[in-house]
Amino acid sequence: MALISATIFAGILLSTAAEIRDTRWLWRRSRSRTTPFQWLLCFPLGTRPSGRVFFWSYVYYLSRFLHALRTFVTVLRYRKLSVFKLFNHSILIFMSFLWLEFSQSFQVLAIILTTLVYSIVYGYRFWTAIGLPSACFPFVVSCQLVLLGCNLVCHFGVLLLHYIKGGCNGIGAWGFNSVLNGAILFFFLNFYVRMYLEKRTAGAGGAAGDDRRFVAEKSELLKDKDI
Repeated sequence: MALISATIFAGILLSTAAEIRDTRWLWRRSRSRTTPFQWLLCFPLGTRPSGRVFFWSYVYYLSRFLHALRTFVTVLRYRKLSVFKLFNHSILIFMSFLWLEFSQSFQVLAIILTTLVYSIVYGYRFWTAIGLPSACFPFVVSCQLVLLGCNLVCHFGVLLLHYIKGGCNGIGAWGFNSVLNGAILFFFLNFYVRMYLEKRTAGAGGAAGDDRRFVAEKSELLKDKDI
């Protein structure tokens, strides 16, 4: 999974750089004076899902089925699955399909950020699986929170450019995508708040040794939390 994510990241990054290099002259002649960063956030109206960039978007869409297969294997192995993991892995397939079907704005930057984080996370999980030391903080969950935070900021950028530039392509699919990202962010914040409240309850219960043991157990749980 780390190699697949790294391959998609490198492929779409190189394709995006080539696309920007080949079409920058056209952006400069347009009335809106589009910059490369604006193009990453807001596709011009009428953009069709074809070319080298959308090829890697399609590869990313196919890779979501591998995540779904991992979810199925997890159910067979452990006979249980968190609500967040089930929601996250299943809804990402539908989101990726909407990106391609409606040439949704922001999808290139979203794929770059997601595959970068996933390659780091799965590389870290392989690192710890072979017995090498793990981080002293919840590395996987922290990476996912950074990814969700970057997506949230970029979504505001898309909305701003949509009104400034007179429209972004696939804005309807983007709106649905924003709702789903908000739901995923809610799951994460709810988890952190519950963990903090349980920690305070354990601390108020009395024994400092029990409190330290509780924190250690939670920290160990978070270190291995999957995405």
